[in-house]
Amino acid sequence: MTTPQFTHRVLLVEDDIRLANLIVDYLKSHDMHVEVERRGDTVLTRLISYKPDIILLDIMLPGLDGLSLCEKLPDYFSGPILLMSALGSNEDQIKGLELGADDYIVKPVDPALLVARMNNLLRRQAQPNKPESHCLNFGKLSIDPHTQAIRLGNTEVDLTSHEFELLWLLASQAGQILSRQYIYQYLLNIDFDGKDRKIDVRISRLRKKLGDSIETPFRIKTVWGQGYLFAPEAWNN
Repeated sequence: MTTPQFTHRVLLVEDDIRLANLIVDYLKSHDMHVEVERRGDTVLTRLISYKPDIILLDIMLPGLDGLSLCEKLPDYFSGPILLMSALGSNEDQIKGLELGADDYIVKPVDPALLVARMNNLLRRQAQPNKPESHCLNFGKLSIDPHTQAIRLGNTEVDLTSHEFELLWLLASQAGQILSRQYIYQYLLNIDFDGKDRKIDVRISRLRKKLGDSIETPFRIKTVWGQGYLFAPEAWNN
């Protein structure tokens, strides 16, 4: 008997058995290997034995809710995280993205849309943006593309891979205004629809980690109606 060839390994974290079964059946029909975890507080242990390419994560879970788990996962898992929830307000989606999710889909889940979102995340993961080989230095800020190490003065700054990609894109074109459309095309390979907040959320996280002002940013500036600008002269203090 021929062993099935799976394209991707998926960890589905969902306590609704009926929904989980529907998603599993659909993903398997697309040649994906799926394992299901029904509690949030057992996911990190499951990751010791099962190495998924992507995690589909419900928010309302017993044991540990999905948002709290999403905050912990980057220490244990480097792949994309897709949140699924009936909580569909902009505030809920922004919070999920701020805590580290790569995408957010609102229930009821359309299986075809779910697979399309998953494949988009997996393509980005498989084809990372490769920065130039030399380090960038701006005053007290140093960016090393080889190790993705960031230093601000004597302090090491811990960034996720997505945050590093965005910082490198901005810093490598310091002093230039980069439109949201350009950033979305370069980093996500999609058009900016005027509503999506993924990049805005990552900019906000970068500002916090790099000591920029949230109210009046001077290091990574918002140029209203145009985009974002990395200010090369703003890193001396």
